[in-house]
Amino acid sequence: MYFDRITIDPKVMGGNPCIRDTRIPVSLILKLLAKKETFENILDDYPEITEYDIIACLNYAVWSVTESIIQVSA
Repeated sequence: MYFDRITIDPKVMGGNPCIRDTRIPVSLILKLLAKKETFENILDDYPEITEYDIIACLNYAVWSVTESIIQVSA
C-alpha cells in the first residue's frame, strides 16, 4: 500500500505524516488534490516526489479514515 513512503517523525513537521525523505506533509498533497490539482502539476511543483508518493498519500488517507473509529451522535 506504499506505506513505506510515508513517515511520521516527531522532529519533522511536528510529527505530521510526511512523504519519506522530505518535509512535504501528506495533508498538503491531499489539499492540492482536493483543489483539483493534477498529478502532473504537483510533480512539477514538488520535483523531489514521485507519482508513487502521491498515490501513497491517497492510500494513507483511505487507511486513516477506514481504520479510525468515528463516533457519531444522533
